Amino acid sequence: MAFLSGGHAATDLSQGAIAALLVFLRPELGLSYTELTAVVLVATISSSIVQPLFGMWSDTRGTAWLLPVGVAVSGIGIALASVAPSYALLLLCVAVSGIGVAAYHPEASKFARYVSGARRAGGMSLFSIGGNVGFALGPLVASTIVLALGLRGGLLLAVPPVIVAVLLAFVTPYLMQFVPEKAATTSGSGERDRPRALVLLLTIVSFRSLGHMGLFVFIPLWEVSKGHGEGYGSRLLFLFLLAGAVGTLVGGPLADRIGTRLVTGASHALSVPLILIYVLVGGAAGAIAVILAGGLIIATFAVTLVMSQEYMPNRVGLASGLSIGFSIGLGGVAAVALGAVADGVGIKTAVLATLIGPAVAAILT
Repeated sequence: MAFLSGGHAATDLSQGAIAALLVFLRPELGLSYTELTAVVLVATISSSIVQPLFGMWSDTRGTAWLLPVGVAVSGIGIALASVAPSYALLLLCVAVSGIGVAAYHPEASKFARYVSGARRAGGMSLFSIGGNVGFALGPLVASTIVLALGLRGGLLLAVPPVIVAVLLAFVTPYLMQFVPEKAATTSGSGERDRPRALVLLLTIVSFRSLGHMGLFVFIPLWEVSKGHGEGYGSRLLFLFLLAGAVGTLVGGPLADRIGTRLVTGASHALSVPLILIYVLVGGAAGAIAVILAGGLIIATFAVTLVMSQEYMPNRVGLASGLSIGFSIGLGGVAAVALGAVADGVGIKTAVLATLIGPAVAAILT
């Protein structure tokens, strides 16, 4: 599991770096809030919307080689994005990075399920913690490098993913030993698929993603608009995402004990007032509130991933791609509308609107 979690961390490091890079690229390329969120839209489409395609590919044939390739492509793409000389090339580099992310996640999630055994929620939490830590480190690492070395220093963002990709290439034969005999020859498991339950779950995940991606994009921008430096906004985003990593460690085992739906519903409901405090109160109280909100919202990632796989036991790769790809991507697409709100009405309204996501997710749960 350590290798899969490490690959997850390296892959999501690339995703997490986007928000911090946008703070520096905005004045460099003269971008509006709408154009900034469009960058996130491209990253979302390439990394999330196409994930089910990789999931279906994973279900029908062996694609373990996607583990090292996906990690390497994600890192190289985001590194090149940091030095993109134009908006069009920025979008292209972000799209390439996103394809690497999309290639890694379904295959890695499937192997994480095999390695986890019976305690799937707890095991998937260990897998997810890597992604959460990588996502959290992304803005911190990116902003630190750029502040010290300039945007060209962003090329160093490719180094960790490439190193991890080489390690994964060596350990892939070892991971293949965990593949069940049936899974190695067919996608069928003998259990019944429940697509209607999966559709409802994916709707919940989509609304959760609206809150998560909205805060991911706007925390640094909101802090800069209030007069704080770029470094402060990136550090707060790091703590927001790091709290999610801690929440994931707690949420998975807790769901194994008291139930997945209770953990999911309560986490979403409790995050709503915390977002209100962040926007309307601000200061130290607001910072603490948004950090706690990150812990609650992101804590449900591993839980909903396990639920999706249980609803589609005969199509684990597809279920994983839909849960951590397509549905999260839909939320990211919706979050782009917040960029238009920020340009037309004000950034405060846009940040406040992020609470709509977890509020609706709590009701649906």
